[in-house]
Amino acid sequence: MTKKLLDIKDLHVSLSENKDIKILNGLELSINPGEIHAIMGPNGSGKSTLANTIAGNPMYKIDGGGIALNEEDITSLSPDERARKGLFLSFQYPTAIPGVTMVNMLRSSIKSIRGEEPSAREFINELKETLNRLQMDESFARRYVNDGFSGGEKKRAEILQLGMLKPNLAILDETDSGLDVDALRAVADGINTLKTPEMGILMITHYERILNYVTPDYVHILVDGKIVKSGGFELAKEIEAQGYDPILKE
Repeated sequence: MTKKLLDIKDLHVSLSENKDIKILNGLELSINPGEIHAIMGPNGSGKSTLANTIAGNPMYKIDGGGIALNEEDITSLSPDERARKGLFLSFQYPTAIPGVTMVNMLRSSIKSIRGEEPSAREFINELKETLNRLQMDESFARRYVNDGFSGGEKKRAEILQLGMLKPNLAILDETDSGLDVDALRAVADGINTLKTPEMGILMITHYERILNYVTPDYVHILVDGKIVKSGGFELAKEIEAQGYDPILKE
């Protein structure tokens, strides 16, 4: 029997500052190693809330249900504890950190996750190999984190982090947001290059276009905080052609 990588049961979530604002309402989702799942849905359906809740963002309060990673309950763990257990979240709007280089941030992150600092030679070799796989220039890693980056560069920086941190579960929150065609293809190529049979990927997206490059095994439609329909890539094409109205009327 395949061990579930992510298992969400009857998840209910509200805003921490206002418990009357309910966002997720009994959501259920399971992801196995190696699978790519896409979450789509109208604005306000709870897509980004789901991503942030899995990652442990304190803005959101879990009112019921639970989240398990590798069959271990992580519902009450802090964000850093979840990251150490193999959880990765790419942000919809990555934050700039002037004065901190990509190299220093990556080395600190790896030390935190692995529990020990890699040797300088080991780290540099790993960084060069990852940059080469992603077809990125080494000068990129010497820049300050997201400082003065274009939209595409910010998203590629997150893909570099994904490649270096090697998580069990990667949650990509609207990675395609604001990207032109060339940047979208570059980011998608990076995801395809880095995916492994052990890594699960959860992609949050409004549009079909990134799914034309990173083909999902499953597509889920989120409405009012619940998954109301699931299918394969053809479901994303159906949404692109018809919109959400047919599903909302069901």
